[in-house]
Parts: sequence; structure tokens; C-alpha cells
Amino acid sequence: MSKSLHCYIYKSPRKPETYLFVLQENNFTVVPAALLEALGEVEKVMDIQLTPERKLARGNARQIINDLKATGFHLQLPPDKKPEPIGPLIDEKHMK
Repeated sequence: MSKSLHCYIYKSPRKPETYLFVLQENNFTVVPAALLEALGEVEKVMDIQLTPERKLARGNARQIINDLKATGFHLQLPPDKKPEPIGPLIDEKHMK
């Protein structure tokens, strides 16, 4: 039987699709000040009960639980965006 962990999820108004998971509601004392500043005034999205087997839309529940236990928070970043093509940036004479 897996142990579950209750956590709270907040979204960043400055960083789209960036979420901060913490163990205690509205308690960000474990989150580095520079990170909090970069995220802006986070807004609570939900609280959930995590288990290692839980399927999430994004992210791995087991990794999130490990981060929460180790540091008291987990930062979920946006999915990788497709990089811009660099072809037009390269001068044709350098391609020879």
C-alpha cells in the first residue's frame, strides 16, 4: 500500500503554465526568495492527495512526492516548447 501526501498547488501570474507545489497551505517559507520573486504573487489552484501511482496531466507524481519530502516544494515548469528554426538566421555562405 502506497503512502499518500497532501499538497497545495499554486500558479504563477508571471510565468504561464508554471506551478508551485507545497506541503502547507499558504506557507512558502521553504521556497527560495528569488524563486518566489520570479513567480510573482502565486494564486492557489487546488489541493490534492498525491500517491506515487496517481496519474497527473503533467508531471510524475512519484517525483513530485520525492521533491516535496526532500525540499518542501516542487516547481512544475511549462512543457518544452518547440525551438524556433535557426535556418533563416544562418548566412548561406557559412553553409558551404
